[in-house]
Amino acid sequence: GLLETALSVGRGTDTPFEVIGAPYIDDTKLVARLNAFGQPGVTFVPIRFTPTASVHKDQLCAGVNIIITDRHKIRPVPLGIAIASELHAMYPNNFPLPKLSRLLRHAPTLEAIAQNQPLQKIESLWQADLAKFKPRRAKFLLYK
Repeated sequence: GLLETALSVGRGTDTPFEVIGAPYIDDTKLVARLNAFGQPGVTFVPIRFTPTASVHKDQLCAGVNIIITDRHKIRPVPLGIAIASELHAMYPNNFPLPKLSRLLRHAPTLEAIAQNQPLQKIESLWQADLAKFKPRRAKFLLYK
């Protein structure tokens, strides 16, 4: 969902939120880079699709099919940040990084992506806020 303001996330296809893509992406290069990144619980395969809704509507898009291999290991937020970082590194003139701010709402993270900072450094930006949030959230969790 984090990427849906900047890329097609498959709206208007049979696989919404399972694929991401854009007309300017080289699907095989992106897959190689994302798989090499080694995010736990997920693998990527190249795909081409034409969404009939939302971003890049009616345009042939190349991108990746995101396949969850272990739902207990996947880390969705770092995964989204890692994908955004790779796209920004590969396509700095095409990937509209500022559009992520609408959903991300964390300027330091956006700035770190723009500066090509490593994921570990980006995640460190969240730790203080996360430490405050987890205790507040705990009393509302229904399933543990």
